Amino acid sequence: MFEFELLATDGAARVGRFHTPHGIIPTPIFAPVGTAATVKAMRPRDLVELGADLVLSNTYHLYLRPGDELVRDMGGLHRFMNWDRPILTDSGGFQVFSLGDTRKIDDEGVTFKSHFDGSRHRFTPAKSIAIQENLGADIIMMFDECADPNDRDYMRYSLDHRTHPWAEQCVAAKTRDDQALFGIVQGGKFRDLREESAAFMKAFDLPGYAIGGLAVGETKAEMYQVLEWMHPVMPADKPRYLMGVGTPEDLVNGVMRGIDIFDCVLPTRLARHASAFAPGGRINIRKAAYKQDNSPLVAGCTCDCCQLYSRAYLRHLVRNNEILGHILLSIHNVHYLLDVVRQMREAIVEGRFMTWATDFLAPYPAVILP
Repeated sequence: MFEFELLATDGAARVGRFHTPHGIIPTPIFAPVGTAATVKAMRPRDLVELGADLVLSNTYHLYLRPGDELVRDMGGLHRFMNWDRPILTDSGGFQVFSLGDTRKIDDEGVTFKSHFDGSRHRFTPAKSIAIQENLGADIIMMFDECADPNDRDYMRYSLDHRTHPWAEQCVAAKTRDDQALFGIVQGGKFRDLREESAAFMKAFDLPGYAIGGLAVGETKAEMYQVLEWMHPVMPADKPRYLMGVGTPEDLVNGVMRGIDIFDCVLPTRLARHASAFAPGGRINIRKAAYKQDNSPLVAGCTCDCCQLYSRAYLRHLVRNNEILGHILLSIHNVHYLLDVVRQMREAIVEGRFMTWATDFLAPYPAVILP
């Protein structure tokens, strides 16, 4: 049911197809994030028209509102949000560990206060799996600790007493055969710990594996270095998922280092702050320079936002806080990332990926090639 077909390679870059109960996921792929069972400012049919084949929803948020049991009783997440393509749910771990002083971690799990009403809750590995089984996503994630990537002593303890034992508990707790459980490799910016964690997770022979604990404060150079370490030690016949990464340059650098799946809230979050992806960086459409600019947001872009509307109109919308501005910029940003991964798939199949990547990354500052 969860077969991964590796169709082409070009260096470390790969093209594949991951089979799920709700369809095939072409890789490399970017998954827009629908935190609360909705990608902000976008309808499911908008995502289909843009070519999205995978979306992510958040276990922590859906557990609190509307509740995972309600989602189960409503027929599961696919029916609840009217999305018939694959869905991935995270474990809730990153959100819980981000709560600061309102959460307490121990070796059995995490006790935390809801950011909605202050009520107290507890997540354990088994609890996270139970919630994700109620939600019914195609891909579910292990509950792990997202620890400080720079603190070797704490990372050593975290692997031995939390992330690795919790992985065993997640495998034992899983009951549904129609969901693919992905393991998560941790270890911070330390090569020996990363390789040890990869070997530990690989022993479970899971349908896929994620590289966690990146894009959480380390430099881009450090992140890319970790990906280079992981490429030769991660299973070649399973999809590889880099969690929470979503800038265009990071997608390209990730694929260059063997990554297959990405997700991030960035495209819709930037849209809500009047920012749009463009070659070499971003456009802040609030700037006065665009007041009478009749050109498209990004020349050559084929999304509806760029094909139908001017920079002047988009600036007018966002300055007046019109919802349409958020919608159009979200369409553009999601389209931009989906188009980047589409172009990468084509370039890998045609054996010209490094040439394409070098040209694409040329306008970006401080891009590091392997």
